[in-house]
Amino acid sequence: MTTADTTRDVELTIGGMTCASCAARVEKKLNRMDGVTASVNYATEKAKVSYSGDITPEDLVATVEATGYTAALPAPPQTQHAAGEDSGPDEAAPWKQRLTVSALLTVPVVALSMIPALQFDNWQWLCLTLASPVVVWGALPFHRAAWTNLRHGAATMDTLISVGVTAAYLWSLWALFFTHAGMPGMKMTFELFASGGGEEHIYLEVAAAVTTFITAGRWFEARAKRRSGAALRALLDMGAKDVAVLRGGTETRIPVDQLAVGDVFVVRPGEKIATDGVVESGSSAVDESMLTGESMPVEVAPGDAVVGATVNAGGRLTVRATRVGSDTQLAQMARLVEDAQNGKAEVQRLADRISAVFVPIVIGLSLLTLAAWLLFTDDPVSAAFTSAVAVLIIACPCALGLATPTALLVGTGRGAQLGILIKGPQILESTRRVDTVVLDKTGTVTTGEMTVASVHVAPDESADEVLHLAGSLEHASEHPIARAIADHAAQTRPLSGVESFENHGGRGVSGVVDGRAVLAGRLSWLRDEWSLTPAPSLRREAEAAESEGRTPIWVAWDGAVRAVVVVSDTVKDGSRAAVSELRDLGLRPVLLTGDNRGAAEAVAKQVGIDEVIAEVMPADKVQVIERLQSEGRVVAMVGDGVNDAAALAQADLGLAMGTGTDVAIEASDLTLVRGDLRAAPDAIRLARATLRTIKGNLFWAFAYNVAALPLAALGLLNPLIAGAAMAFSSVFVVSNSLRLRRFAPR
Repeated sequence: MTTADTTRDVELTIGGMTCASCAARVEKKLNRMDGVTASVNYATEKAKVSYSGDITPEDLVATVEATGYTAALPAPPQTQHAAGEDSGPDEAAPWKQRLTVSALLTVPVVALSMIPALQFDNWQWLCLTLASPVVVWGALPFHRAAWTNLRHGAATMDTLISVGVTAAYLWSLWALFFTHAGMPGMKMTFELFASGGGEEHIYLEVAAAVTTFITAGRWFEARAKRRSGAALRALLDMGAKDVAVLRGGTETRIPVDQLAVGDVFVVRPGEKIATDGVVESGSSAVDESMLTGESMPVEVAPGDAVVGATVNAGGRLTVRATRVGSDTQLAQMARLVEDAQNGKAEVQRLADRISAVFVPIVIGLSLLTLAAWLLFTDDPVSAAFTSAVAVLIIACPCALGLATPTALLVGTGRGAQLGILIKGPQILESTRRVDTVVLDKTGTVTTGEMTVASVHVAPDESADEVLHLAGSLEHASEHPIARAIADHAAQTRPLSGVESFENHGGRGVSGVVDGRAVLAGRLSWLRDEWSLTPAPSLRREAEAAESEGRTPIWVAWDGAVRAVVVVSDTVKDGSRAAVSELRDLGLRPVLLTGDNRGAAEAVAKQVGIDEVIAEVMPADKVQVIERLQSEGRVVAMVGDGVNDAAALAQADLGLAMGTGTDVAIEASDLTLVRGDLRAAPDAIRLARATLRTIKGNLFWAFAYNVAALPLAALGLLNPLIAGAAMAFSSVFVVSNSLRLRRFAPR
């Protein structure tokens, strides 16, 4: 097979897109190329392209650039880690700077123009001085985008913003320099109809206000888009930064990106494992919770595989590297997150979806109005131009620009007070359609922390004495289960010191406490190594605990098994109530976990969940979400671990527990700051309410245009009245959004 016959994949970074229609235009151009299939995501600014034949990546870049945008190929593999650590330029910063300056200059312009009592002699020239930087510099991104669109025969909301702002400003300049509008003592009058005196009106406040409001909307959008890439950066930052490699019999500390397959490196207690590998020597408990979300540590010994970015919680290990760089499980998980994010359908704003029709219609209607007045009426040219300008101004998308960000600001502000973070408008549509909610077990429904559930003792033994001896012994161990027993025992009596402590490679621990040789660990270890057999009653209790997914720890001394301490994860307070509320919202709860089925079904029974998907490997959680989606379900996912990140991104709606990992939080759409599952139904209700508000705002903003455009075209609206009406539409949108402040949790 030749290279020309194979299909290759590449991911391009697209720059310069200002709305969803830009992404659609780039996608359309790429797909017109022979042998090319492309999908462009505006939110992530990525294009996933499959190409074949004689097409090269450089050809793809050239096509994007010919469309009026920029494109960049992926960075070389050796620089990808560094790129993950660098957050890159802050795209929101320039918008914030423009917004700050524009707002400071716009406020006095609007006040002077709309309040006649403030209009002193030559006030209009002060307004011109203040408004000019806003129109020229503040609106420069819109003018640039409009020019780019014009060169490629397209029109977006940027076009209408630029045309409206420019028309209002140029009309004001003409009126100031060539009519009586520039004379001292000029006052703005409010005339309902277009007339020959219309040239005495200036519309600087319209030009400045539109620029400021739309700039505010772009700033909010840029902030949300910047956060969308943080999950991948957080994933890459989880790995170790340097590693102690054994070379020539000595340890040499090197940067982790210099590690090669086959190198042997040392991992001390508490250190992160640098990369995927196989244990050469030593035994320990490895805490994989940061990667899997599961609280139970994994015992490893020579020959066992370990995963990079997990933490060595026990003894010293030497590990031989088997996978490095982009081949590691951590890097593969990062790709899963990125693929899921790029594959998520972007909910386009209504304004962007119809802009391709709305903008040309408005501009055409304005030109048609001008021509009709000149051809079919005897009114002066100024009346015709006044009506044409009124059409542009009344259609300026000020309310459209405010519809989404104001509702989002109020909704997210109220959510923050309730411990709910909504990351952007693009995810709200999913909350209305969701019918299934998948709940990760550990850390979401349960606490994710090991605790002592019960203590069962042999006849004639004291539970207090058992706990004291076992807790004192386990206090010398760094194992998470040992810490749970030690912490529980310390609540009743001060712990004693341990002599001759020994860790037996994940099977158990031994030592001398208060003159007694105490053993604590697995039953198989006590039986095989020490020939100890428990009483039948203790065995029954242990078997019952294991059937419920709990972990029995056997305790013995003086040649006899004295007790079994049952350790388990515990269900969070409120999980059952949260599941009930989710059902009330019409959602079907599903419990998803990597734990055994017995443990999963026990937890599901406690909280009232009927559908359980257990024993799922971390990388397979995405496949579970995809399978549910293929069945026609619209899926919400609630999780907290790194292994949940890709599933959170793949789900139609991702909710992360605020007590979970940063990666899970960044990959989600909603974050429950308190880590309380009862916030999940409140988050969905708040998101739905915010979405209803946004849609209501957009409806009234467009309805206002539909009603006002004919009036303006017929000369029944003076541009100043049109400007006032436009301002009122903005006030209405803001007032409607402020109602979200009254949202209350159940």
